[in-house]
Amino acid sequence: MNLFRPLLRCCALFSLLMVNVFFSVPTASAERIYLDIASSGVRKLVIAIPSFVDGRGDQNTATGRDLARIMEEGLWLHGFVRILDPHRYEGQRQPDWRALGADYVVTGNYMLSGERMSVAGSLLDVMSGDKLAAKSYKGSSSQREDMVLRLVDAMVEEFTGEPGVARSAIAFVSDKTGRKEIYLADVFGRHVRQITRHHHLCVSPRFTADGTRLAYTSYHRGNQDLYLMDLDQNKKTRTLSRRRGMNLAPAFSPDNRTAVVTLSKDGNPDLYLIDMEGNVISRLTKRAGINVSPSFSPDGRAICFVSDRSGRPQVYIMNLQTMQVQRLTFEGKENVEPSWSPQGDKIVYTRLVQGRYHIYTVPVSGGQSTRITSGAGSYESPSWSPDGRLLAFSRELNGKMEIYVAQANGEGIRPLFSLEGNQSYPRWSPRLH
Repeated sequence: MNLFRPLLRCCALFSLLMVNVFFSVPTASAERIYLDIASSGVRKLVIAIPSFVDGRGDQNTATGRDLARIMEEGLWLHGFVRILDPHRYEGQRQPDWRALGADYVVTGNYMLSGERMSVAGSLLDVMSGDKLAAKSYKGSSSQREDMVLRLVDAMVEEFTGEPGVARSAIAFVSDKTGRKEIYLADVFGRHVRQITRHHHLCVSPRFTADGTRLAYTSYHRGNQDLYLMDLDQNKKTRTLSRRRGMNLAPAFSPDNRTAVVTLSKDGNPDLYLIDMEGNVISRLTKRAGINVSPSFSPDGRAICFVSDRSGRPQVYIMNLQTMQVQRLTFEGKENVEPSWSPQGDKIVYTRLVQGRYHIYTVPVSGGQSTRITSGAGSYESPSWSPDGRLLAFSRELNGKMEIYVAQANGEGIRPLFSLEGNQSYPRWSPRLH
């Protein structure tokens, strides 16, 4: 469910753990191969991930197999690899990787010493025989998953030039308790954490730019109030805005000093710039239709947002220095939920198409839009991954709402994770440190 439809009704009513880097030794002779994984038709790389070897050289331990499985999940998430079936080479001392069709092999090892653990890995180029990288991390044995995911992100960087997103998180809304509350999970659907316990409707989770806090709107006091929760173990929550009427869906500036939020305290739902204590700095729109769903550009100089000032909900861009506004979308009767890409070149949004919602992208400079989703169901609430190469969104199909992911070009649409109840309003976190 996108925000604009309930807003129309409301207008009538109101008029992860840290580990230490041990070493990082890129092989001097190896050249990085930066893949444009956003291009259509790029062949997926075939990667073999044998069981990690322990300090005694044992290639067949339960821990080694578990570490390899985590590596598989992490690399598969990024969408540009195909994992070679381990059953094709298990038990072989020196598999013929080229004959098996592998492009690269992850060679991993680990060492346990009491409660301490080190995990290392390198990436072997099967064709050249070169090792593209060798990295190692150490921490407590309970941090093994995080260490492997650090390896994943480092290896993704070898392929793409930018670290992966395996150590990021997804905030979302779930009705598993019978009420829509805010939850947080890693991108594999593990370590699920319930953020709110208001026992009333909660919507629109939004991360601060540094990922340490999460804003949301709750109706538990009878009004659409805006809250900000500290995501550390203290779970401190404070009110960001509790003004009469709407207090909705903030967009946090890249410098983490300000936010743009929709308020209807003066009658019309308009955009306001506020500080991190909730104080109004300036009013950005004034009675030019309903104005909602702001999203900052990566440089913080502009926002995109939705307004029905032309008669229908469309996406607009506002220059925050000049306050000039330009319309970005012209096709379709309803274009909502825009989000500016981390690279700054595109905006993703939701469009109503023949009674169903689908995800589109459009260049910031304007022009032809590109449809990302296809097939049955309705797709809403798109959110960029921190590297801008993936999109998360909700899909409603056969009465069930789940979170899906696709590459930014629309390829590889698949469920991100499956949990009890319905999940909606996904919001991808920044990289976690």
